[in-house]
Amino acid sequence: MQIAQYDTDLTDAQWAILQPLLPSAHRRGRPRTCLRRVLNAIFYVVKSGCPWRLLPHHFPPWKTVYHPFRTWSRDGVWSAHNDRLRAMTRALVGKRCRPTAAALDRPTVRSDPPGGEAGCDAAKQTKGRQRFLLVDTLGRVLGAGVEPADPPERAGARHLLDRLLGYFPWLRKLWVDRGFSGPDFAGWVRQRRPGLEVEVVHRIKGAEGFHGLPRRWVVERSFAWLVQNRRRVRDYERTETSAVAWMHVAMIRLMLRRLA
Repeated sequence: MQIAQYDTDLTDAQWAILQPLLPSAHRRGRPRTCLRRVLNAIFYVVKSGCPWRLLPHHFPPWKTVYHPFRTWSRDGVWSAHNDRLRAMTRALVGKRCRPTAAALDRPTVRSDPPGGEAGCDAAKQTKGRQRFLLVDTLGRVLGAGVEPADPPERAGARHLLDRLLGYFPWLRKLWVDRGFSGPDFAGWVRQRRPGLEVEVVHRIKGAEGFHGLPRRWVVERSFAWLVQNRRRVRDYERTETSAVAWMHVAMIRLMLRRLA
């Protein structure tokens, strides 16, 4: 039993769920640092938003923590963990592991000056990046993408869906906002997946202020979950791979808390 020093540390029950999913250690080379301590450090970074070099000293050295984070980001390990935990959380509420409906949206977030490629969203007067998120009806992440803020959102959505639709052949309904309206986007989706229907959820006429829109509120809530982690409030990453990985890390942490 390991005593938690921070609220972000894995509990014994959470570690029992996550440990079997982790990559096995190499037979050669130096003994591997305890992955539980490494993951505790990564979850601390995503929640607190601190730079790698400012990790508290009782965690492993920051380079020891950063190396598996970067390697797993590049190799798709975080995405695979997200997929497995998503199936577990869906089973917990009696849903099949393969969702048939999803919601798509994207906000624009400001980027840190030393970060990677960014653009200017003229409509929102924001310089930064677009975060694209495809979620199931529970708000669990099916896929994520990051693009500079200046290209049209339909273009970024196409990049994301072009990569993801092959992994989700059972999807039948896709809810989007009015930014994805028009025959071009719906026709493009129909060409890629004839059985997938795109439904545009419009704002309520005459409504003032914030109103939760049917179906679309789910993906809005997912973005709200993500920005509860300070590393996700702004985009500090130099690479899009790391930016997407942090979204998976934040969702993994949330799902572990739901499971245990």
